Amino acid sequence: MSGAATLPAVPLRWRRSLARQQRLFVAIGAFVAIFVYLDVISPGPVSYFEISFLFANAGPLALAAMGQTIVFLIRGFDLSCGATLSLVNVMIALYTRDTTHSQILMCIAGLGMGAAVGAFNGFFIAFMRLQPVVVTLATMFIILGLNLLIMPDPGGMVPYGITQTLTGDVIFEVLPASLVVLLVALLFWALIKRSRFGTALYAVGSNEDAAFSNGISVTRTKFLGYTLAGMFYGAGGVFLSAQTLSGDPLVGSGMLLLIFAATILGGTRIGGGQGGCLGTVFAALTLLLISNVMLVLNVSSHYTPIVEGAILLLAVAGATLGMDSPIAEHLRIFKLNVAGLGNRSLPIFLKRPEAQRGRLRTNWKARVSDELTGSALNQWRVKNWENLRLIIPAWVLLVVVYVLVLIFIGGSTWSTHYFNSLFTLAIFFAVLGLGQGAVVMTGGLDLSVPHTMAFTGVMLAALSNGLDAPAYWAIPLVLGVGITVGIFNGLGIVIFGMPAIVVTLATNGIMQGLGLLYTGGIPTGRSPPVLVWLFTGRFLGFAPSVWLLIVFVAAAIIILHRTTFGRRIFALGNSQRVSLLSGVRVDRTAIGVYALSGFCSALAGVMMTGFSTVSFLNMGLNFLLPSIAVVLVGGTLATGGRGHYVGILGGALLLTAVATLVTGINIPIAWRDIVFGLVVLGAVLTLRERAT
Repeated sequence: MSGAATLPAVPLRWRRSLARQQRLFVAIGAFVAIFVYLDVISPGPVSYFEISFLFANAGPLALAAMGQTIVFLIRGFDLSCGATLSLVNVMIALYTRDTTHSQILMCIAGLGMGAAVGAFNGFFIAFMRLQPVVVTLATMFIILGLNLLIMPDPGGMVPYGITQTLTGDVIFEVLPASLVVLLVALLFWALIKRSRFGTALYAVGSNEDAAFSNGISVTRTKFLGYTLAGMFYGAGGVFLSAQTLSGDPLVGSGMLLLIFAATILGGTRIGGGQGGCLGTVFAALTLLLISNVMLVLNVSSHYTPIVEGAILLLAVAGATLGMDSPIAEHLRIFKLNVAGLGNRSLPIFLKRPEAQRGRLRTNWKARVSDELTGSALNQWRVKNWENLRLIIPAWVLLVVVYVLVLIFIGGSTWSTHYFNSLFTLAIFFAVLGLGQGAVVMTGGLDLSVPHTMAFTGVMLAALSNGLDAPAYWAIPLVLGVGITVGIFNGLGIVIFGMPAIVVTLATNGIMQGLGLLYTGGIPTGRSPPVLVWLFTGRFLGFAPSVWLLIVFVAAAIIILHRTTFGRRIFALGNSQRVSLLSGVRVDRTAIGVYALSGFCSALAGVMMTGFSTVSFLNMGLNFLLPSIAVVLVGGTLATGGRGHYVGILGGALLLTAVATLVTGINIPIAWRDIVFGLVVLGAVLTLRERAT
């Protein structure tokens, strides 16, 4: 009887185990399918050299993605992984000698450097409780600045011993060393997964409160998780050095999309608590096979960023599908609306009487309160103190930086010329700050700014080609392209429920590929003279762009703080659930916010084309961190729901003044990224303390 009673439990246990490993089987199946397809279209059978080459090329990506997998398991994001790969690569290329003990020590040091970066992230995320996206983004730029300080240009040399050890053969033409490295990494992960720490990783990712109630230290688990992830990044950097044989301060930056794609395609859930490194390794191999397929089919390399972005979007969209997914909910609502339309049973709202209709009038005068004492100005200060205390620090720091400019640069900064330059350069940050600020106020982040800005700029230059006449229809066209990109981001976030950081990161890659395809890799054309005049002309002593900045600031304040759309942005940032129950069209508001961000990115691209008179494909890369920094430094909470455009304007002027100070005292430009990263960390840390 006991045996008969236990028999049904065996298949049930197996079914549950298979259900948990479903995504792993999908990753393995995708690898097998692409491998077979590549073998079919290749001229001959797959050789040992090709297999060894595959594992050697996939090694850095697989190891870095294993680190990202650990971060995903604890519900985190790590944007600093690519920069960490570059840091380890630079250090090994510069300081490794051609001796065995030096090579061993530097490889161990590479793991330690990665772990140190991970511990840095983990400290601010776990102990300071800051947002992972903001912390790791700031860390990414700090490390990129350090890389450029250490090695301004690609160079150095990696000893051949490291290359031979990691990419050679353990058994000649039988067992590649790169495969052994990946197997050792997977064995290390298997030991961690079966340990108490591994259990804690999955528990914290599944439910932090439940994990804490069961005696698990959530803070320590997160800190050690990021540290362990950093060690895997360090291992990826060592492997990358063995592969490239030289150092490059930016070599890891282009791998960010692939790292996220490999992690998600490997079956790790973005929400944490589910997944593993085995599927990640198979996904990394699959992505390399896809690159080989494109090579065999003679597909242009310009399509590579588009394919990478599309794979990332498809992987995330596939992971979010289900009966309870956002797209399923939208389909159910759509069916109900269609049925209601057919049955004429849609809700009819009561019409307001004509006497109650009228235009919304705004009174800009300070209203006297019956409860507060003192003058109207003092009452206004008391009522708006919550916003003022977030806005004032940026303006105070601006005054401090200006004093430093006076001390180190000299009296010329008293002149109109300095303020004209300050306001002219600040207009780019101010424009991007409106779009990025609106996104941050809803609790999101837009990483598609750089290449949306670049694509619209090169498109405008090509269409106008130095003439004013085409510019009058080309400028609205490229602004429409920016709005379309924003709507695409918003739909991916709203309809599929994908994280904003993933959607916008993938969109950024797609826009990069579209820019390469549109220009063939070489942008053509020039800015129309009317745009050049905005920055070189003079009106009442200042460039027309300065007066344009004043108009834009007024419009931004009205949009964010004097319209229904602006109030909905703040409501959505405070609580999406409460906003929905209060009748706010949450979906439309979110899509509108990203459309606004796309418009601002396109507008910044248009102005940058006029400022530089020509366009280039990477002209937006230096604006990603500043667009976020001006928002956070200006007092906008990274968690959303609070902020003011006056503070964002102060942040834009502050960062512009810092940039001019760095340039004026001849400090290497790499320090700018370091300073901006530290400013972002300081801002979110300060606001976090005040918010609590």
